[in-house]
Amino acid sequence: MALRGCLRAGLGLLHAAGPLGPPARGRCSGGRPPAFGFLFDVDGVLVRGSQVVPAARRAFQRLADSSGRLRVPVVFLTNAGNCLRSARAQELSHALGLQVSPEQVILAHSPLRLFSQFHHKCMLVAGQGPVEENAQELGFKHVVTIEALRKAYPLLDMVDQSRRPKELPPPTIGFPTIEGVILFGEPVRWETSLQLITDVLLSNGNPDSELQDIPYPHLPVLACNMDLLWMAEAKMPRIGHGTFLLCLENIYKKVTGRELKYEALIGKPSTVTYRYAAYLIQEQAEKQGWKAPIRRLYAVGDNPMSDVYGANLYNNYLKSAHQNQVQAGVKRSLQTASSQTEDHLKLRKDCNNSVESCESILVCTGVYRHNADVPTKTKECTMESVFHGHRDFCFDPSLVEASHIVQDVNDAVQLAFKKENWS
Repeated sequence: MALRGCLRAGLGLLHAAGPLGPPARGRCSGGRPPAFGFLFDVDGVLVRGSQVVPAARRAFQRLADSSGRLRVPVVFLTNAGNCLRSARAQELSHALGLQVSPEQVILAHSPLRLFSQFHHKCMLVAGQGPVEENAQELGFKHVVTIEALRKAYPLLDMVDQSRRPKELPPPTIGFPTIEGVILFGEPVRWETSLQLITDVLLSNGNPDSELQDIPYPHLPVLACNMDLLWMAEAKMPRIGHGTFLLCLENIYKKVTGRELKYEALIGKPSTVTYRYAAYLIQEQAEKQGWKAPIRRLYAVGDNPMSDVYGANLYNNYLKSAHQNQVQAGVKRSLQTASSQTEDHLKLRKDCNNSVESCESILVCTGVYRHNADVPTKTKECTMESVFHGHRDFCFDPSLVEASHIVQDVNDAVQLAFKKENWS
C-alpha cells in the first residue's frame, strides 16, 4: 500500500500552518537546516497510560529551542485511534511541555482520508470514542455505528441476556444497506461487535435478511491498528485491536470456511502510514522555512512487531528501485489488497519524495523486553505461536531487528543527533 501521488494535487489535506510558529531561521545546529526528522510512537515511548515517561520531557528539551519551538520536524505516529487527532495533540502538548499541532499527529486511521472511493458509501464503523466524528473528519459522509445497527435490529445481539428484547420488536423499515466496514479500534463490547460485523459480512450489508448464499468476496473491510499488544501502566502488555481482528478473522473462517480479506490494513506497520508520515514531515519542514530536503527519518518505538517492522518495511520501500518490490514481508493476500489500494488512490511513481532512509530505534520503556519478544527461529511465515504481528504480515527476522536499541527516547534522540552531527 502506498500514498497518493504527491498528495498536494486536489487533496488539500493540510491547510493550517499549525502552532509551530514562523520559520525557524537561525535555530538550527550550526545554522544548518535539518536534513532529518523523527517519527515518535506514543504509548510505551512517551507515555505509559496517563503517566509521562520521564525521559520524554528530557528528549523534547533537546529537540526544542529556548522558546519551545522544535528545531527538527517531528511527527507522532501512534496506532491509537479511539480519539480525535486534536485531542491527542492536546494530550501530547500537556505531557511534553510544548505545543503540539494536530498536523503533527498521525493516528492509526489518519490515512483513511485518502480512501475517497469509500467516502460516499454507507460504512459501518466499529470502535470506541468519537467514531462518527473521526469518520466525518476523514471525509466519510454516511456512517452507521454498531450501536445504531444494534438498536435497529435488537434481535441480533443475543449474548448479554439483560439486553435481549422482552417482546418481539416491530420490523425495521428504511435502514440503509451497509456497503463496507471500518474497524477503527478495539470496541468495548466485543461480543456485540463481533456478532454484528459478522452478520453484515454474511448478509452483504443487510443483516436483517434471511441468510441464503454467503457472498464472497465479502464487503470491503478497512482495519486500523494491528497491534496485538500495547503498553499502559500495568506491568504486562495489554491486548489491543490486533487481538480483536484475530477473533473476527477466526470467527469468519470458522463460519464460512474462507479467509476474511482486507481492502486495506492501516496503521503501523503498513507502508501507507509511513509514506503519509514522510509527507507530513516534509510539509512541516517547508512551513518552518527549512529549505534543505529531508533525507533521513528516525522512527522511535517500543514494539518490534509494529514500530520496528513498519520502519524497516518502509526503509526497504525507500531502497527499492520499483514500488512493486516493496511487499517483502507481506503475505500474498495483503499484496493483492495493496495493489488494489494503489489503483484506487491513483498513485504516481514520480512523487517528489526526498526521504532516502528510515532507521528504526527500539526503546526499552514499553512492550519490548530485551531477548524476549523477537522469535529465535527463522522459518518463513510459520511462527504463528510466537509471531505477534498480524496474519497478513510474514515473520521476517530482518524486519523485526531494530537498527538501534537504546534504553529510552532521550537516548534515541541523542543517538540520532550524534549520527547527524547535530548539537
